[in-house]
Amino acid sequence: MKAELTLPPELVEAIAEKIIEKLKPLIAGNGKHVEDIIFTPETLAQYLKVDTSWVYKQVSSKTVPYFKNGKYVRFKKSSIDRWIQSREKQPVPHFEELTK
Repeated sequence: MKAELTLPPELVEAIAEKIIEKLKPLIAGNGKHVEDIIFTPETLAQYLKVDTSWVYKQVSSKTVPYFKNGKYVRFKKSSIDRWIQSREKQPVPHFEELTK
């Protein structure tokens, strides 16, 4: 036995509008500016799973994006994520795949 539910178009439209109203804050980020996470050298080292000394070495050689807040070195997560992505190596296809 198959049951079908037939709704008037006005009710379907009202339901759709209510769903859109509920989803708008989620899609728009609640209308608030989403703040970037700021790492210290220690928290960046944890995030990257490296030693803190490695982080300081990268800062001194200017290979990692950072900014200074007074005398303190800080890192924006969004910049670090872009930096990681830019350094990502693509796999080289095997010889067999190239000859196909």
